[in-house]
Amino acid sequence: MEKKVMSKDYLLEHREEILAELAAPVKKNARPQLLTKKEKKILGVGKDQGKAIAKYVRVTPRKMRIVIDLIKGKSLDEAYAILTYTPKAASPVLVKALKSAEANAVNNNSLTRDALYVADAYANQGPVLKRFMPRARGSAARINKRTSHVTVVLKERV
Repeated sequence: MEKKVMSKDYLLEHREEILAELAAPVKKNARPQLLTKKEKKILGVGKDQGKAIAKYVRVTPRKMRIVIDLIKGKSLDEAYAILTYTPKAASPVLVKALKSAEANAVNNNSLTRDALYVADAYANQGPVLKRFMPRARGSAARINKRTSHVTVVLKERV
């Protein structure tokens, strides 16, 4: 199975068809079409959003999702206000990721700050750090220190 190489001229001529094909739902067993970094740049995929990823955060994904659900769909200022007054360990991490996503959206993709909102945010599980705690009779018990990877996506409200 060979990947089809597309030239810049071909991509620009058939831009709408390619984007429609990417947006179409994929069957369960079929592999979705993937674009290279160069092809994404030519087509302008991802230029309507600001994205930031915080990796290896020492907060469990389950605890992170509680705070993430509070800010999904909110405007940028409202999300900052919610995170500032939420007494959870995940709040400062999300503020940092939100600031980074905002900077990416404003500086790299030239979006206006006032129209930004949290389009998507999610926490995936990172590697589990295993520690051992001494127990009775010379044995040991494992303690899982869970980590998470947090992704925040900002888009412009139309």
